[in-house]
Amino acid sequence: MLDNASDQLANDAINTIRFLALDAVNAANSGHAGLPMGAATMAFELWTQIMRYNPTNPMWFNRDRFILSAGHGSMLHYALLHLTGYDGMTMDQLRNFRQWGSITPGHPENTHTPGIEVTTGPLGQGFGNGVGMAMAEAYLAARFNRPGHTIIDHYTYAIVSDGDLMEGVSQEAASLAGHLKLGKLIYLYDDNHVTIDGQTSLAFTEDPAARFESYGWHVQKIDGMDRNGVNRALKAAQRETERPSLIAARTIIGFGMPTQGTSSAHSDPISAEATAQTRATLGWPDDAFYVPGEVQEYMRQAVEAGVQAEREWQRQWTRYSEDHPELARELQRMIGGQLPDDWDAELPRYAVGDKANATRNYSGEALNALATRLPELIGGSADLTPSTKTEIKGDGPFEPGHYDQRNVHFGVREHAMGAAVNGMALHGGLLPYGATFMVFTDYFRPSIRLSALSDAHVIWVLTHDSIGVGEDGPTHQPIEQLPSLRMIPNLLVIRPADGNETVAAWREAVAHRDGPTLLSLTRQKVPVLAGTAEKAMEGVARGGYILQDCEGDPDLILMASGSEVQWVVAAAETLSAEDVAVRVVSMPALTRFLEQDAAYRDHVLPLSVRARLAVEAAVPTDWYRVVGLDGEVIGIETFGSSAPGDRVMAEYGFTTENVLNHARRLLEGATTD
Repeated sequence: MLDNASDQLANDAINTIRFLALDAVNAANSGHAGLPMGAATMAFELWTQIMRYNPTNPMWFNRDRFILSAGHGSMLHYALLHLTGYDGMTMDQLRNFRQWGSITPGHPENTHTPGIEVTTGPLGQGFGNGVGMAMAEAYLAARFNRPGHTIIDHYTYAIVSDGDLMEGVSQEAASLAGHLKLGKLIYLYDDNHVTIDGQTSLAFTEDPAARFESYGWHVQKIDGMDRNGVNRALKAAQRETERPSLIAARTIIGFGMPTQGTSSAHSDPISAEATAQTRATLGWPDDAFYVPGEVQEYMRQAVEAGVQAEREWQRQWTRYSEDHPELARELQRMIGGQLPDDWDAELPRYAVGDKANATRNYSGEALNALATRLPELIGGSADLTPSTKTEIKGDGPFEPGHYDQRNVHFGVREHAMGAAVNGMALHGGLLPYGATFMVFTDYFRPSIRLSALSDAHVIWVLTHDSIGVGEDGPTHQPIEQLPSLRMIPNLLVIRPADGNETVAAWREAVAHRDGPTLLSLTRQKVPVLAGTAEKAMEGVARGGYILQDCEGDPDLILMASGSEVQWVVAAAETLSAEDVAVRVVSMPALTRFLEQDAAYRDHVLPLSVRARLAVEAAVPTDWYRVVGLDGEVIGIETFGSSAPGDRVMAEYGFTTENVLNHARRLLEGATTD
């Protein structure tokens, strides 16, 4: 918290924020100046009088989190980062707004810019991320705080917009936050009554305050252009401990611009003449990127204030470590993202002849084995816990009064789940997971995509992953989802074939720190396959591996993922009895396999072997990258049908017999050539 500024100094600082944003947008001839011009007052008050943060250490763990959910107004955030002294956010970076190589992209990116907590821009996502961050704070505080030692104690703030409040994800997330009574979640609603199309009355005539009150939020209505009113509202929100807070702040978009209060102020380019008029209206000098010396001096107090705040927390940490050394070591490990010794020691192993089971069930066993040693593992499903097998045994529901429990019931809110799980991961200290049926990834694909873009270490547990779902029919049978998910950069998709591959998939998901992992799991039972007990750990980590092989060079390579591996194994057994040299390749993570060096890829799939057959119950596009010009793929390019799962799979050609028919045709073609 900075010293309280005089009215004149505060006004100058607010105008500095406004014109840094406007000048950057003008320099880029691109961007959104309207929001910064209108929201600068409440942002200034939040960043100088309320929030705790340390510009010299943006990752100080007990900092307050700030999210600009209305990410199109990114220059507001960049101006604040520059003025408060965040390393690297130089004036040159502001001048290069939206340009190649700058750390000031068009929308905030957490992997790109120090001080940016989450990647925002798709409206509503930041809103949901903040809910997840508040959940993370609540869990860690409940688990680690002790009488006399409040070591985890911070708020999550955000500036949200009309557009955020219209998006379905924010409505799901707001409902969840109200149910969970997340009292340390405080949102400033930039209520400027304008969207791109025009006045919000064109499409948004509800009473947001009443809606949020019905969700169980603490709601205030204020003049967002009055900094004293903003201050009072923020402090009142801090005093409210059992409800999240929405401060509906009436603002003027593009304040001071000739087009203020209209949709033209949102993102339309502003001419030199209009810029000059804006400067005259607000009494600002003509120099672009002008920062008064007294404003710079005042705002840079944030550096010393942040150092002092972190120093005081470090003193608290020292006392905490002395009184609770084991808890301190565990929390420090979790904050650092380190895994404990023998974290995977209790993972199960399966043998050929063990009872067949669905990979979703194997997944539940692996999750619980890991949860005994990883307190950071927390998550749940979108009201499908019994089906996705994602309950942590021995823990209760994460709910008010029991924030130390790890089973999160997201309700039928897939999109909120996705955004909140991302927020939990980006808060730090946790390894969260979210689960539902694979077909419902369509409901929260933006969150999955942003988890990959944000390098968020999350685990997506997707069950019922093919037409093998059976009786529920085509509405619940994913066809195109699996290959489309593989297309998302930086998303590791693993579709295991049996229990050992599923255990290996979970191990890889926990160890993989550079982004999210998605587990594609069956409803139907699969047998434990020969070779996976010995080979799955390394094979899954490399994406694909030789599960079963022949003497000498193979005549044919059969490959598959997930439940279809059993059919190629059975076909290989028949062909081997006919003196065909067959290699079976299990390919649980196709994109990971393609990332391996050429020597390994050629070892598994020799270039000399052109008779290749891949089998997967999904749109087959991916597999043409590995079967070659002469290979074939057994896939599915139509919607499924309602019937018992075995019957559906058979009707669409996922049988040993159909694999054999295709394989023999391939071999005949190879002989003819």
